[in-house]
Amino acid sequence: MLEIIYFALALLLGILAGIITGLLPGIHINLVSAFLVASSAFLLAFLSPVSIIIFIVAMTITHTFLDFIPSVFLGAPDDDSVLAVLPGHEMLLKGKGHEAIILTLYGGIIGIILILIFTPFFIYIFPKIYYYLKFIMFLALIFTNFYLILKDNNKLLALIVFLLSGFLGLSTLNLPVSQSLLPLLTGLFGSSSLITSIIKKQKVPKQKIIKLKKVKISKKEIFNSSIASILSAPLCAFLPALGTGQAAIIGSNIIGELNRRRFLLLLGTINTIIAGLSFITLYSIQEARTGTVVAIQSLLPNFTFSYLLIILAVILISGIISFFLALFISKIFARNIEKINYSRLSLIVLIFISIIVLIFSGFLGFLIFLIATATGLFAILSGARRTNMMGSLMMPAILLYFPL
Repeated sequence: MLEIIYFALALLLGILAGIITGLLPGIHINLVSAFLVASSAFLLAFLSPVSIIIFIVAMTITHTFLDFIPSVFLGAPDDDSVLAVLPGHEMLLKGKGHEAIILTLYGGIIGIILILIFTPFFIYIFPKIYYYLKFIMFLALIFTNFYLILKDNNKLLALIVFLLSGFLGLSTLNLPVSQSLLPLLTGLFGSSSLITSIIKKQKVPKQKIIKLKKVKISKKEIFNSSIASILSAPLCAFLPALGTGQAAIIGSNIIGELNRRRFLLLLGTINTIIAGLSFITLYSIQEARTGTVVAIQSLLPNFTFSYLLIILAVILISGIISFFLALFISKIFARNIEKINYSRLSLIVLIFISIIVLIFSGFLGFLIFLIATATGLFAILSGARRTNMMGSLMMPAILLYFPL
């Protein structure tokens, strides 16, 4: 009985930690996981490894539901929700910020369901084709990038933005910078959008608080999002160097051109699937792809099927709770965002994330942050699609999987 109480407490504390990491830009779940590993000798004197693992899984899943809120309302993303800034901010300026969050939350729930349905496939079949994924990945990345550039209205500008961000990504990932994705992606997608808002003195209109049942999602949208996620998310969960942004781009090209609503639904689905599958990969191919899974691997060198079942249960429970928590918090943001001077708020957030970058990535990381911000501003002011800035991760991934 006492053990169940400890497990429930670990679950609730994990959800609380996920809310904090999800809402505060720059405070990533990997940082918390690294702290837990560093403190494991002390913590294990009082807690069982399973309690710590429940905490980590609950925090991770909660984070995937909450991290879209600062991306949409503040334009301050982390590396899992950078692409949500683009359609989410557009909906915010039309008074539909809350609806944008609901779409990502529905996507998250779809992701939870897909994880549970396809877990046997990823355990027993996927490891058999794991070796061949590298060759498929190279071709998929090449095709996707060419397709995105060709689809842009100004192909030359799209190519320039892709190359600029790509070379910046290559440089960043090869420099001794702690938390290298933090200054890179925060500069490209976060601070550049914030500076634009400050310059334009954007005012956020009154946000519509929309009920869940009013957000209509067709069966076709659910089906398309599910198919795209199933085909693209596993590539990121089982292969290193790929993230939610790349999976979303690959997935969106699988099912064709997407409007804002469908893209946000897809992002929510993929974000949660990648987080969940990262734990399954530890069992199926004995490899860790994220900081949270590395933490679990260090705590449980012998990762058995019974531990996997516990993790799946935590994913389901924390996912359901996080859905309603994120919905509630989103309403608070939606009701109050118009009352705040948005330019001043953008400046405060910009200063905050600049300090975060300086603390966690140092002066070299801050220099990268400034260059990335300038690159992001160039993309915005030139009119090129900002999705081309995912070249910052795409180009390193292409080179990683180039068959030599």
